[in-house]
Order: sequence, then C-alpha cells, then structure tokens
Amino acid sequence: MAVQATNLADPDSIARGLEGCDAAYYLVHSMNSAGRGYAGADLALAQNFARAAAMASLPRIIYLGGLGETGPELSEHLSSRREVEYALASTGVPVTVFRAAMIIGSGSAAFEILRYLVERLPVMITPKWVFTPCQPIAVRNVIGYLTGALAERMTTGQVFDIGGPDVLCYRDLMQLMAEELGLSRRLILPVPVLTPRLSSYARLSSYWIHMVTPLNHTIARPLAEGLRNPVVCRDDRIREILPQPLLSVRDAIRAALCKIAENDVETTWSMAGPIPGDPDWAGGTVFRDVREVLINAPARTVFHAVCRVGGGHGWYAADWLWRIRGWMDRLVGGPGLRRGRRDPETVGFGEALDFWRVTGYEAGRRLSLRAEMKLPGEALLEFRIEPWDRAHCTLRQIALFKPRGLFGLLYWYAVVPFHHIVFRGMLLGIQREAMRVAAAS
Repeated sequence: MAVQATNLADPDSIARGLEGCDAAYYLVHSMNSAGRGYAGADLALAQNFARAAAMASLPRIIYLGGLGETGPELSEHLSSRREVEYALASTGVPVTVFRAAMIIGSGSAAFEILRYLVERLPVMITPKWVFTPCQPIAVRNVIGYLTGALAERMTTGQVFDIGGPDVLCYRDLMQLMAEELGLSRRLILPVPVLTPRLSSYARLSSYWIHMVTPLNHTIARPLAEGLRNPVVCRDDRIREILPQPLLSVRDAIRAALCKIAENDVETTWSMAGPIPGDPDWAGGTVFRDVREVLINAPARTVFHAVCRVGGGHGWYAADWLWRIRGWMDRLVGGPGLRRGRRDPETVGFGEALDFWRVTGYEAGRRLSLRAEMKLPGEALLEFRIEPWDRAHCTLRQIALFKPRGLFGLLYWYAVVPFHHIVFRGMLLGIQREAMRVAAAS
C-alpha cells in the first residue's frame, strides 16, 4: 500500500487518505509543536479527524489516551487527552480507547525524563508527587493492545484502562531505575510545601527538567503538572479480551535500556513535531560560509563520515565550542546538545542531531540540517558530495544564516571569528575520517 501524506488541519485531505481503510490509529499530540496552546491545537485536530472519518465512512478509530480521574484536579495534559477522546467520538464513528499511564520504552518523553533525572541527580529535593501512585506499562505491551484490538471486534467502541502488573509511586520508580542503571540509591527528599498544583512551581520544575534532561520545557511542564494525578487502572477487562504477558516495571526498564545500549531505538520524542521547509534564502540578507575540499575517498565513505556528526561522536573539531553553545542554548530555553542522536552511525529525515534537525537527505550525496537552537534568525548547514570517480570526490559544506533584525546581524558578526575554527575544522575532520576509513578498507 502506498504511503499518502495528509494535512490534519484539512478534513478533506484526511478523508481522502482514509478512503478504503478498515481502521485508523490516532496517535497525534501537539505538545512538542504548539507550546502552551497544545490543548486547543489537539482538540481542533481531533475534531477535524472525526469529521473526516465520518466523511470517509471509516468503520472505527483506535486511540491511545491517558489515565486519570476526571474532575477539577485533573491536569491540563490529562484533561486534554480526555477531550481528544470525546472529540474523536463526536461524529458517531466507533472509537476504541486505550488509557495508559507512563509508557516505559526507549525514546519516550516520560522515560527519558525519568532516566536522566536519576542518572544525573544523586540527590533530589522533590514535591509531594513522588508519593503519587502510578501504574506504568511497557511499550511492547501497549503495541500488543493496539495491534490486538484491530482483530478483536469486542474492543470496538470500548474504553479500556491499560497498565502493567506493578503499581508504585514515583520515588520507588526512581530507585528502581537507579538499580537498573547500576547506580547507588538516590537520596530523594520530599518537601510537603512544594506542590505542582502551584503554577509557579510547575513552571520552575519544568525549567529544571529542561536543564537536566534533553527535553524542552514546553514538553516538561505539562508532564510535570500531571504528576500530581494518580494514574492507576480501575478495571482490567482488557487482560481477558486481549491476554498477553505483561512486563514488570523492572523488566520494562531493562528492555528499554538494552535498546539504548544496542543503538536500536527506532523513534524518539525528539522526532515529533513539525519539520518546516527551508526559508526563502533568495530574499533579504543571507550570510553564507561556503567551504569545500577534495577527498581521496569514495563518495559513500565521505557521506557516512558526514552522517556521524553530532551526539557522542561530536562535530569533528572544537567540541568545546559546541558544548559552550549548547549550554548557552539551554539557558535561554533551547534544546542544547542533550537531544543527542538516535543512532551513532545512521540518520534519517526528520531526526534530531543535537540542536539540528535533518531536513534533507539524499544517500551518498546530500545532508541538510536546520538549526533548532535559539537564534535571532534562521540557519541551515548543508553537506554536498560531488563524485569525481570511484575513489575521489569533493565535499562542499554550506552554512547559511538569514538574520532577523539588528540583533541577527550582530549575532552573525559576533560568531564569524569562530567559523574558521568550527567550520573549517569540521570539514577537515570529515576529510580525515573518510580517508582513514578508505585506507583501512
């Protein structure tokens, strides 16, 4: 079946994509792209999808939502998940709903917050939410329910709570994570007067998560606010309808950490969100830094060296400057360098490489990266490979910057002196790496 792109803001486009389908999985979330307005954006998209599903006479929708008791104390994030659930059912198309608490799996936002907090903070002063009960579930069990529902008609139009076999508080979850990471027991000091019900504290805690973990504060804040709500299954009907072995929290954490250690993470939270097209580089002031070098190595070898930039491998030169820039970016609310990369050797369209995102990819020929760090303008870094013969090629490195206002101009002139160190060093570093691999093969 051919893959068809649709625009979730356009019901007609969605309806065309749904024609002939037996079911649709709705796994959409705007938290990474719409910022503080994510709840309204999620609701509008769900309403569009419901209208389109009715137009296409879609037999059913399968939706993954969130656990949590309804009421005035329910966080905005969990309330938004419930609103989406109701919106999807608003046009009469049967909806199968699976409500889950924390999903434990490599690459998930909640798992990454937990892992990095435990890994980097041997001592934590926490609010009362560390005693909130939670019933996590392994991502493989979630996938088991989602796929199993497709074949089991008894699930049509039903709402199910899904969770693993363990119910524990977040403090115990952190200690368990520490054990699986091979770390000493974390010192966790609850402070009763600090509560995430206070918007000021939720904002403060989200920025703290932003600084300690790779997650942006726009994602961290709604997740932090939701920690005050108990998220425990109220019924286990789904275990009889779709029986499967449920992983314990320890086994789920161990499986996720193994995926990370083996560089076998297929998707991550950082890959979510919009990927805007390149800005109009032809209009207005655009600064360019273009460099090229002849490399005595095959194009495929050079391209492989290019694709290793970022993450633990670094940027081939002046890594200390990249780290300083990363810390500066984190301080002003940007992603910094801590997003890393999904795999140390391969990249794909839409992936994050530290504070860059892959917006162009032609195997063996071109890699385009768009800057997502906080900048007074728009920046693009592109690598183009032009083969001469089977053993030689030219690597061209192009940095473009379109300034925004006076501050954008000042920024460019302030960083120009470092370009010779950073960009020239990176180009020569790629050359050295490609020639080393070519000589060894």
